[in-house]
Amino acid sequence: MDREYVQWYSPILHKNMEMLVFGYGGAAVLFFPARMGRFYDYENWRVIEAMRDKIEKGYIQVYCVDSFDCESLYSSGFHPSVKIMRHIQYEQYILQEVIPFIEKKNPGSFKIAAGCSLGAYHAVNISFRHPDIFNKVIGMSGRYDIATKIGHYEDLLEGYWDENVYFNMPMQYIPNLNDADKLLDMKQLEVVLAIGQEDVLLDNNRALTQILTEKGVNTSLYIWDKEAHQARSWRQMVANYL
Repeated sequence: MDREYVQWYSPILHKNMEMLVFGYGGAAVLFFPARMGRFYDYENWRVIEAMRDKIEKGYIQVYCVDSFDCESLYSSGFHPSVKIMRHIQYEQYILQEVIPFIEKKNPGSFKIAAGCSLGAYHAVNISFRHPDIFNKVIGMSGRYDIATKIGHYEDLLEGYWDENVYFNMPMQYIPNLNDADKLLDMKQLEVVLAIGQEDVLLDNNRALTQILTEKGVNTSLYIWDKEAHQARSWRQMVANYL
């Protein structure tokens, strides 16, 4: 299986950012790590191994990017307004640096955003905000309003709310989305959500599925046995949905 380590200094984030690329062609999968995770976690957890056959046959090419969570949403040293701005900076890094890199390496490719845990939020949010870039998104074990406390998952923005928060919480902005062009792009996006039956985030996934369905967005919700918020389940999910 082709494997490439890539690193460059990001002028947007002002730090070196790393990634691993697996495969030589096919659909380009932008794979966001789990909460505060690293670019090598999916390889270490054998999630990449679960996709080996598709990668080796050239069906998919997987780009495992690094997270910025410790310096944005999960930073304890910043006011929530700064946290969300730094999250937006991370999005700009993806859009202005990573996507052009993917396009240069795999021009004209069908683009899939995917992620597990908080990575699912990153994948879903960026796909909904920029549906003209992505063709498919897969969110595994995710929550889609991180500014709301759900079970043991805290409100990452500590009750703070502004326009930047609103437009980065799919559960908040999608119900009010009425822009015809944006909706047309979203209706061309295939959305796949997977969550465990005993996961505290199940209702959040069901609610997002209902909202998207009402908007006419092609959405599939797969409910797995038990909690399924673990690498063992994610290995099976990527084999099924990627």
